[in-house]
Amino acid sequence: MPKADDYFVAVIGAGPAGLFGAFELASQGAQVVLFNRDIKPGGLAEYGVYPTKYRLKQGLRAQFRTILSRQGIEYCGNVTIGEHGDIRLAELNDLVFHAVLVTTGAQGIKWLGLPGEDLEGVFHAKALVYYYNMLPPFSGRKFSFGRRVAIIGVGNVMVDIARFLIEEGIADEITAIARRGPAEIKFDKKELASVISNLDVTSYQKEVDAASQLMISMGEDPKSAMQYIHESIALSEPGPRKAHMTFRFLRSHKKILGNGNGRVSGLLLEENTLVKENGEIRAKGTGKMEELAVDTVIYAIGDKVDENFGLPVAGLEFHKNPDPRFPIDNTSFELLDPIKGQPIENTFVAGWARIVSKGQVGIAHKDGVNAARSVLEYLDSRKDWPAWSFAAFHKRLAEIDKPVVGARDLIKLSNLEEKLAEEKGLPEYKFSTNDEMLRAAGYQV
Repeated sequence: MPKADDYFVAVIGAGPAGLFGAFELASQGAQVVLFNRDIKPGGLAEYGVYPTKYRLKQGLRAQFRTILSRQGIEYCGNVTIGEHGDIRLAELNDLVFHAVLVTTGAQGIKWLGLPGEDLEGVFHAKALVYYYNMLPPFSGRKFSFGRRVAIIGVGNVMVDIARFLIEEGIADEITAIARRGPAEIKFDKKELASVISNLDVTSYQKEVDAASQLMISMGEDPKSAMQYIHESIALSEPGPRKAHMTFRFLRSHKKILGNGNGRVSGLLLEENTLVKENGEIRAKGTGKMEELAVDTVIYAIGDKVDENFGLPVAGLEFHKNPDPRFPIDNTSFELLDPIKGQPIENTFVAGWARIVSKGQVGIAHKDGVNAARSVLEYLDSRKDWPAWSFAAFHKRLAEIDKPVVGARDLIKLSNLEEKLAEEKGLPEYKFSTNDEMLRAAGYQV
């Protein structure tokens, strides 16, 4: 049986799942090449966490630097893997990678297909989150906001978007739209505390009261729903109301309305009731419609995987094998070709590439480690691995017509950003374009 150090593994995506997965593989002796579409590692830990959470980000960056300094991991930033990328997924087999762990996250954009989505003033939360976290090319995008904003979705991303709109003085009115009732909110009360001084609590109470009988019939407690809000208030620091924030529960978005000049003017909503199906509470439309006057609509509804990556897709996710050969904790990290009805031999998934929009850094960490263990079990199950060398791999990298950023380059980049932050008296400084980052890393662009 081959030893682990005979294994050559590609990890695609350098978010938490990919980084911790790569570390687990290298710790067991495998040689790992870590590909990253972005120049900097971290994924959503770098470009998804709210910008002012400096302490959290700094702690994560320190962990990631340690991982990238580990023997057996070669970092290749600024390299896109995919059907239209710098290297196609299928090419990795030709480069003698014995296994591929895909941790690209959910890089697709999930839309609802509503009439009016093409109007000016309709955005996806992902674009905004990347914008204010300065991820190129989103960092250079221009947004045309109005003063009345509807955010579709009631998770932590909605809270982050509301916080950005409030802190930047962009919106006067913010309305969060939820298909189901107050008991099905997805945001954390600690997160809501960042915007709670802007919440119209009286209006929220009215929404809970209006839904209370329906909630009780579903076995839900209206008092607990309000208690959650009061606990969030207790976690917050008193502050002035900068915007008027409200919630509309039991409402489904049916159409985005326009003003005749290509600009959003409103949102057509359908009133819902709640029903139980297969033990789950679901929203069901009543046919009763109403219009909400807004001039900006932001989707905070989760994401989907990239359909052009090169793997089969089922719904919003890659097509996982429901009968895995190498499960870890009863979880499949393997893929299935639905056309052939056969497992995809050497490719595994972890993090949001496995389950879209599920969990935060800690969950991604665990998922990456478990996926790496699944990969190792697969590798250990075979005895016929071809010998590998860096020669073919490095030859293919040299054919890419742009700089490939390594771990040492990241140190130069990080050192310069830290120096500029100190000189400018800022808690952190980030370059906003790839060219700026490449120059900081020592490349001529």
